[in-house]
Amino acid sequence: MHDELRKAVCDANIQLPKHNLVIYSWGNVSGIDRSAGVVAIKPSGVAYHDLTPDKIVLLDLDGNVIEGHFKPSSDTPTHLELYRNFEAVGGICHTHSPAATAWAQACREIPCFGTTHADYFYGPIPLTEIMTEDTIQNEYELNTGRAIVKRFAGMDPMQTPAVLMANHGPFTWGKTPADALESMVVLEQTAAMAHDTLTINPKQDQISKALLDKHYLRKHGKNAYYGQQGPNEQ
Repeated sequence: MHDELRKAVCDANIQLPKHNLVIYSWGNVSGIDRSAGVVAIKPSGVAYHDLTPDKIVLLDLDGNVIEGHFKPSSDTPTHLELYRNFEAVGGICHTHSPAATAWAQACREIPCFGTTHADYFYGPIPLTEIMTEDTIQNEYELNTGRAIVKRFAGMDPMQTPAVLMANHGPFTWGKTPADALESMVVLEQTAAMAHDTLTINPKQDQISKALLDKHYLRKHGKNAYYGQQGPNEQ
């Protein structure tokens, strides 16, 4: 059941340590079949080198296990809350990658200093509010998702497919599990570059709106011209 979805989610999870985004089992990727309302996610605590598609857990959007012999990731309620609220999202990634997590722990959004960042994210990487004791003690993982959804009120989550959970770490997403992974790889790189930029020049200003628009919209706007276009697109 949902073999292709399971394989896509498994493959994306296996890539996490290969991109130096995680150690041990510190991260997870999920995917969703919107037509069936089925979510596939990494099992909790299973090492990446032991992961196979048959170990990926299938759930519905209410968190009921449909198929699988393992417990789903402890972050599952967060993923489900994002899927319920971000309708264009088809894959979600969460890690504790060093550079992005450092910004999250410092409770600072990541400024957009240059075109590398602007090619993928339309402005700074948002930071959520700090969670209260009540939201931590009661339904913590669900409230993590709610905090992310609240932060994106009035925003298009697909224009900036990343967020820093205050005191915690990054979440990214995309149209597929592979896209969510790519967003995390790029986020980690831009987080490191932003830190280096401020180390060199603590007073550095963010990129101009004109340059931000040019680089983001040439790849993602309605008149995008980056890459190969047309029926023979590779």
